[in-house]
Amino acid sequence: MKFELLPQKAIKIGDDLIIADLHLGYEESLAREGIYLPKAFDQMITSLKSLIEKNHFKRLIINGDLKHSFVPFKREKIELETFFNKISPLVEEVMVIRGNHDVGMSWIKSLGVEILDELEIRNWKIVHGHKLVEGDRFIIGHEHPAIRLRDEVGALIKVPIFLKSENLIVMPAFSPWAYGNDILREIVSPFLRSLDTTAFEVFVPLETEMLSFGKLTELIRAIQKI
Repeated sequence: MKFELLPQKAIKIGDDLIIADLHLGYEESLAREGIYLPKAFDQMITSLKSLIEKNHFKRLIINGDLKHSFVPFKREKIELETFFNKISPLVEEVMVIRGNHDVGMSWIKSLGVEILDELEIRNWKIVHGHKLVEGDRFIIGHEHPAIRLRDEVGALIKVPIFLKSENLIVMPAFSPWAYGNDILREIVSPFLRSLDTTAFEVFVPLETEMLSFGKLTELIRAIQKI
C-alpha cells in the first residue's frame, strides 16, 4: 500500500493517519522556567480534527513525543486527557509509538489508547527514531527536520520538511513550536547519522500543498548560489 505525504505534516497510509512530535505541555514547561509562549494546543486540535474528518481516517498513529516534559505534572495530564477526549471519538483506534519524551504516561491506556515501541504497516516499520532498531524500511519522527531558506526580503527563515529515501521517511514535527533542526548543520537521529542525507528528497509542507525541492544535494547547490 502506497503512502502519501500530507501538507499538514502528516502521512497517510490507507485509513491510517500518522503524525509525530506533538510535545503537548511544551508551553507549560517553558512557563515554569519563566518563558511564556501562546498556547498551540487548540491550533493542533483544530488542524487534526479537520484532517481526520476530511479524510475519514480510522486509525491515528502518533509517532512519538506525544508529550514534552520528562517530569510529568498536573497541567500536562489535563492537556493529554483533553486531547484524547476530543480526538478519540473521531477514529476507531489511537496508537502512540513511545518516544524519548513519553515517560510517565502509562495511565493513558485507561483512555483506550494503545502504547507501543514500534508498529509495522505493510512494508514500513514506524518507530520514533531516537534509537536504532532492526528492520529494512522505517518511518521516524524525533529529528524535527528543517532547512533555512531566504524569503522575498532576504531574511533567513526555518521551514519544516519531510526527508524521503527509498527506505526511510523522516517526518516533521506536528507541533508548530517545534521549529526543527537545520539538517545542514545538525543531525539528531541515529538513523540519519550513518547515512548520506544529501541523497534524500526534500518536501516542504505548506498548509494546503506539498512542495518538492528535489534532492537535498541539489537544494544545497541552489542555496549556495543565492
